[in-house]
Amino acid sequence: MRTHWFRMLLMAMVLGCGVGGAAQAADGTVTILSPADGAWLDAMEKANIRFAVQPGTSGDHVQLFVDDCEVAVLFELSGDHAMPALIPGPRDVCIKLVDKGNAPVGVEKCITVMVD
Repeated sequence: MRTHWFRMLLMAMVLGCGVGGAAQAADGTVTILSPADGAWLDAMEKANIRFAVQPGTSGDHVQLFVDDCEVAVLFELSGDHAMPALIPGPRDVCIKLVDKGNAPVGVEKCITVMVD
């Protein structure tokens, strides 16, 4: 059984798909420096998101999402950006690397914050 999986993995790597293709498509990095994952934010105070991006060969700029809704397009590859007003509760915040046509390149970073 282990030999069968090993052969399939090896074949996928030789043909340039599977594991090999995924690694090539996902170049670049997105890092959210603050707030930290799981942080508590006060709904009455303005919050900033601090980030750093390495666009790799496919990326051009990033989009900021809150709960799967795009809230900003950012052409800076690092820095601080004011978050929109957040309603109380858990909020998913993501920064997604996109190409010049705004298509995601498969590199993103997401955190969950609690807003009180």
